[in-house]
Formats: sequence, structure tokens, C-alpha cells
Amino acid sequence: MMTTQAPNLRLGSAPDSWGVWFAEDGRQLPYERFLDELAGAGYEWLELGPYGYLPTDPQVLADEIGKRGLKVSGGTVFGNLHRPERFADTVAIVDKVAALTASQGGTHVVLIPPLFRDEKTDAINDVTEWDAEQWKTVHATANRIGKQVFEEHGVQIALHPHADCQIMTQPQIETFLDGTDPDYVSLCLDTGHVAYGGGDNVDLIRRYASRIGYVHIKQMDPEILRQVRDEGLGFGEAVKRGVCVEPPAGVPNPADIVAELAKLDAELFVIVEQDLYPCEPDVPYPIAVRTRNYLGSCGLGASRQQG
Repeated sequence: MMTTQAPNLRLGSAPDSWGVWFAEDGRQLPYERFLDELAGAGYEWLELGPYGYLPTDPQVLADEIGKRGLKVSGGTVFGNLHRPERFADTVAIVDKVAALTASQGGTHVVLIPPLFRDEKTDAINDVTEWDAEQWKTVHATANRIGKQVFEEHGVQIALHPHADCQIMTQPQIETFLDGTDPDYVSLCLDTGHVAYGGGDNVDLIRRYASRIGYVHIKQMDPEILRQVRDEGLGFGEAVKRGVCVEPPAGVPNPADIVAELAKLDAELFVIVEQDLYPCEPDVPYPIAVRTRNYLGSCGLGASRQQG
């Protein structure tokens, strides 16, 4: 296991690690408590999470994060890429998130295709795989949006593979990357979702090194992944069963990921994400502290001390 710090990697966390999936939900922590605990756990960098959870007024947001000594790495948004009739809606929400992210000095917007299962009921509500024509639309849409937000806001789109979406398996990830413009579209390597889809994170890092623009680091429980395959579970049910686990449990091994990322000729944000929705309010903080300490032992450091 690495013991020296990887100088090209910047550690952060996200609302997801505090059980936040939605802009508004009565089972989620107030944003003030999330920010207090994020800073208290020793993290310096912050991903914004679902648009509307944190303040969307740039000055209010800057005041809230600034007084806690936090900085913004990027924003997050769901956006449909395969339905042309939804292009205007996708552009509108991505533009809002990109503008807010840029106002805080963030450099990336993590773009997640909408899931084909409902996040709360697990009902399938869309096609589960794209055909050749849909892939053409996806590539063209991603390139167009990526170029627009870079030119207008100076941020780069980082496509996030996700469980229960049409970019989940490694072949699907590679198909997306092979058809998009590296100048405007990068990959948010989510280590847990790659594992969920049966992919090989280390192989992706090595073969698509120049396309990795941003990282979400998480681990999945192999036994629950087996249940997902055997029982046809949706991601929402898998999360309730505890599929996303804190290190060093689960796959992939965080030390292996850090070691490979440390070899890249790029500065990367590595954002902790442990899907916890829904969870009791006192659950996330101790996990966040243990996770930061463990990742530090793997060479993924943070400059702040726990408060």
C-alpha cells in the first residue's frame, strides 16, 4: 500500500456521502449540517451535488463554503443525451449547473444520464440499451453540450457511468469515449459504478488515461453485487441493502486505484462518494472521517486536519 502522498490528486467529498440524492427530501440533512460535517471531517474540496440542495445564489453559496474553508471542485447534473426532444431541457439544466460551478471556481460538471429505473421504486421507465442511432445522438449531443459549456463557462463535461443507465458496462463506457471529442468531453471515472457494471477500473485508467478528467472513488460489496445479478435488483434496492461500502471493504481496492491515478500526467480531483440514501442523520460523519483517514494511508491526502 502507498504511504507517500500522490501530488497530482486532490481529495474531496460530496453530498452523496451524506445520503443526499435530491434537491429536496425530508430524509436528507439540512445543507448547513452537511457543510459543517464535511469541513469537520477534514475535507477541503466539495462537489456541489444535486442542483438546489446547496444555495444556488452564487454569493450565498460562496459565503457558505468560504466561511468553512471549503473550495468547489465541480458540479453534478443529470442530463438526457439520447432523446432529441429533451435536448433543450438538458442544455438548460447543464448550463445552470455549469454557471454556478464556474462562479465558485469549479472546473468540471459531472454529467449523469438519467437512470432507466426510478430511483425510489426501481420501476424500469426507459430503454435499457441504446441502438446504433441512439448512440449517434448521444455522441453528437455530448459533444455539442461539452463544447458549449466550455466556451461559455470554461468548465469541462465529465460523463459519469452509472448503475441502471445505458453507460454502465465497460464496453458501453468505451463506446461513449470512442465517439466523443476529447477536447470537450472527459470521463468521470466512478470506481464503484464501473465495478457495479462488471468493468475493470485499472484497465480503463491505463488505456484511457488521457480521457479521465475527474474521479469518484467508491467501493461495492461483492456479495450484494451477486444479489443484483441473481435477483435483477435495481440500484435503489441495492443501495438499501448496503452495496456501497466504506474502505477497505469492497471492490475495487482503493490503494490500487490511487497507485494508478498517481502515475497519470494530470491533476485530478478524487471525490469520495458512498451512496447512503436514505440514512439516519448521525451515520455519515464517522464514516467520512474513517474514509478520509484510510484514503490518506493509501496516498490520497487532504491538507486539512479534522475538526
